[in-house]
Amino acid sequence: MKKHNFAAGPSILSPYTVEHTAKGILDLDNSGLSIMEISHRSKEFMAIMEDARQLFVELLDIPEGYSVLFLQGGASLQFCMVPYNLFKHKAAYLDTGSWASKAIKEGKIFGEVDVVASSKEAGYTFIPKDYTIPGDADYFHITTNNTIYGTEIKDDMDAPVPLVADMSSDIFSRPLDVSKYALIYGGAQKNLAPAGLTFVIIKNDILGGVDRAIPTMLDYRTHIDQESMFNTPPVVAIYAALHTLRWYKEKGGLNAMHRLNLEKAAILYEEIDRNRLFVSNVTNEEDRSIMNVTFIMHADYKDKEAEFLSFATERGMSGIKGHRSVGGFRASIYNAMPRSSVQALIDTMQAFEKKV
Repeated sequence: MKKHNFAAGPSILSPYTVEHTAKGILDLDNSGLSIMEISHRSKEFMAIMEDARQLFVELLDIPEGYSVLFLQGGASLQFCMVPYNLFKHKAAYLDTGSWASKAIKEGKIFGEVDVVASSKEAGYTFIPKDYTIPGDADYFHITTNNTIYGTEIKDDMDAPVPLVADMSSDIFSRPLDVSKYALIYGGAQKNLAPAGLTFVIIKNDILGGVDRAIPTMLDYRTHIDQESMFNTPPVVAIYAALHTLRWYKEKGGLNAMHRLNLEKAAILYEEIDRNRLFVSNVTNEEDRSIMNVTFIMHADYKDKEAEFLSFATERGMSGIKGHRSVGGFRASIYNAMPRSSVQALIDTMQAFEKKV
């Protein structure tokens, strides 16, 4: 039976990425060696790293003056790397979910943090909009997509201070105006590669302004100067990312990916809103994520939640159980998720509705 992988991360990868990466694991370009075995300083891997970097620049239309880094430690390490490198007097954050809250916690270690707005008391079910970014902040940090709660910031905002964004779960899902951001980072295990790789896109001239001593591995300048080769990079994950980026280019780039993502999200939200058994967690439609669609059983059918999960699992729906902190269901429909799998979930929801 075909499995439809709706897991939030590590998550679905395109067959193109899986197949090409698997070939390289067995034998990299007929070299007689696996990608897992070659030196990270070999000419073969250096070419892989550079090709991946250049595709980042091409697909995201990254301007001059920015560096693309391939690091480790996940977005969680970036929660402290950002303030280590940028926090001088005060930082501003928007609190839209668990990961934003974790970033705020790390920021407070370095000094005053202005949480300009939060939707915590409403269960993070919307993106706050009525707030002012303080002009004296060293930077303003946002989390663009909230995987647990199913909300998303879909526009590139203007900010009076350097804008920092955690884009772990929506990078490459739409075109970006990178010039509006000072720093973009994220874990790769949603829309790019297997777990283990962290990407950073950073405007070079924002660095060097803090007085504190920064540990070598936590200093962005270390990794810019060494071209992400200060320590051994996650070789296999970067190799997989290269194939994902090639696949995006082959499919028509980010405009094409965005159109498909909008279509997938639209048909799934339409079914949630139509089906008497289900309710969206995010009632404000403009805040609904096109990457992570969260929904719960209608109050009248709450006792059917476990039954639906079992029913859906039997029909090949994998990874749709909601995060433990919110319950319900979550369909992560990242770039690699085909429309046919979204339709299979819709068919399952309709079949269960007829059954109840």
